Amino acid sequence: MDINELASYLKLEKQTIYNWLHQKRISGIKVGRVWRFDRKAIDRWLKSRVVRARPENNKHPHSRRKINA
Repeated sequence: MDINELASYLKLEKQTIYNWLHQKRISGIKVGRVWRFDRKAIDRWLKSRVVRARPENNKHPHSRRKINA
């Protein structure tokens, strides 16, 4: 996919993708003057950035603190 397709796929501005390329936050292949991206590699990159929620019973211990009045 090209940069326009990737921007649409990720719902981002093209400039954000160019910035990420410059910062080496995302990988791509430059063919001539055109950037190309592998959809499977992008999907793996997205999955690697998932932030997992904690189960309800593992809340931070201070969240249940009782206030003595």
